[in-house]
Amino acid sequence: MKKPLVILTGPTAAGKTALSLSLAQRIGGEIISADSMQVYRGMDIGSAKLPEDERRGIPHHLLDVKEISEPFDVTEFVRLAQDAAEAIFARGGIPILAGGTGFYLQAFLKGIDFSEGDPDHALREELTALAEKEGREAVWSLLQAEDPAAAKGLHPNNVKRVIRALEYHRQTGRSITEANEEQAAALSPYTFAYFVLMLPREELYQRIDLRVDEMFAEGLVQEVKALKESGIPFGTTARQAIGYKEVLDALDGLCSMEEARARIKLNTRHYAKRQLTWFRREKDVIWLNKRDYPHEDAILEEMLRVLREKEIIE
Repeated sequence: MKKPLVILTGPTAAGKTALSLSLAQRIGGEIISADSMQVYRGMDIGSAKLPEDERRGIPHHLLDVKEISEPFDVTEFVRLAQDAAEAIFARGGIPILAGGTGFYLQAFLKGIDFSEGDPDHALREELTALAEKEGREAVWSLLQAEDPAAAKGLHPNNVKRVIRALEYHRQTGRSITEANEEQAAALSPYTFAYFVLMLPREELYQRIDLRVDEMFAEGLVQEVKALKESGIPFGTTARQAIGYKEVLDALDGLCSMEEARARIKLNTRHYAKRQLTWFRREKDVIWLNKRDYPHEDAILEEMLRVLREKEIIE
């Protein structure tokens, strides 16, 4: 019998966190974070990590499990998330995978490791340095030359995935596009419901801008400065986090802090757009457009209806 699983995702700033807490309370769930940056200790404000005293007593997993100097990738995420899910099942609970990193969600859902071989951290650092020195187009051009199919499906600004595609091709001789297609066709070992929460674009962008302003008001600059001065160096993965890389540039004198703020807003909008593109390609997605519901409780009731229909809950 397949084990039950709930996925709650959507673009950044759509309102996933509050809804995931309400859902967990109603179904006896525990939350596994599917956010590639909330794994890092000290990266709290910029990653919109929910403070412990606001988690309503709901257990959260995969928060604060890495130092900022350490790499983190889909392979490690799947391993840690599977361990957390098995512990939740053993307690009689239901894992709720909540977060916006679609690549991680897909890898976990299908129970298949995207990578073949160990991560090549030296190559990742080399390509990241190239992107910083010569621009992201330079790295994308390498991918276009080596794996045109993968380059066609990736925007040059999505430097992390461009680097991953290059790494995969050099390790295996195969296109990561081919591997992704195999992954998409795989069957999941879970009985699942895959919810995507969304808002009209203009409202979403307004929420993103407001969230960035709130992060600055809450002390984002001070948080990044403290991390920078902690003696623990930013690794390749953590340094690429939106909000952190821009403030680091400002602290290093490469731009003003107001320019950094504007870049964070723009980069977050671009990220939200890429998230929605990813989710639209996924199968079995249940879209929850907030404008179709009078309030959050109505969204929650619809989710519960679907979960009963799928026999995930009674």
